Amino acid sequence: MRRFVISLVAAIVVVLAVGGAVVAGSGGGSSITRARLERSLPTTFSNLYADQAVLLGHPGVTPASLHATAMCDKGGAVEPDVGAGSNWNCLVSWTDPDNPMPPEGYGKFELQVHSNGCWTAGGPSKLVGFATLTDTKGREVTNPVSEFDGCFDPHGDSSPTGVEFPSLLGVTTTALRPDRDGRVSVQATCGTGSDGCRGTITATAGSTDLGTVPIDVDEEQTGTFSFDTPVPTAAAEVTFTVRLTRGVGPSKPVTLEMPA
Repeated sequence: MRRFVISLVAAIVVVLAVGGAVVAGSGGGSSITRARLERSLPTTFSNLYADQAVLLGHPGVTPASLHATAMCDKGGAVEPDVGAGSNWNCLVSWTDPDNPMPPEGYGKFELQVHSNGCWTAGGPSKLVGFATLTDTKGREVTNPVSEFDGCFDPHGDSSPTGVEFPSLLGVTTTALRPDRDGRVSVQATCGTGSDGCRGTITATAGSTDLGTVPIDVDEEQTGTFSFDTPVPTAAAEVTFTVRLTRGVGPSKPVTLEMPA
């Protein structure tokens, strides 16, 4: 009987321990917070980016000169920004005269965050390069900021950093598929950022205005926008113009060909 009681108590302890780990991993009382990541990622990135500059022979680049900042998000608007997971995205901005930021002002990093406060980040190749690079001596070496690891103090400062960047809206449709009446739809995705994407999208086929529809998409979500006016039979393409009051849209209209 005593052996049974001991086994039962041990089983209960294991269940409680696993349950506690799940709660921490899902964000309940977790030490993994947006603010801690927003402080940790720019510091680690800046140090490694300065190392990359030495390899490439770019003088004058120091961690301090980069002025790196980050805004992090977990799972878009539908999930709290706490807890371990592979669905953390961070927008990072920095200053490098040899490598200017894109129009939206940041690059997107994808993070795998562990329950111990450590993380692995993958950077955007257009801004930080690929897995290897050629150094000043002609050697093929590992790019320190293509993918890198870091950790933060789970008891460190978790007050809001105040860093925010606008979401970037991108048209994801690559081929138009009109319905039987010749009406078209287009899809667009609102990326990581603050407050999602709001505004309008207008479609035109030559001189024919197909209409203007509202855009109201949360961050990390996709919207479909349909136009009631049919595309003229002779039209070869449709142009979509995005105008946003919240978020950042394509820098120029997007033109898609009509199917033959």
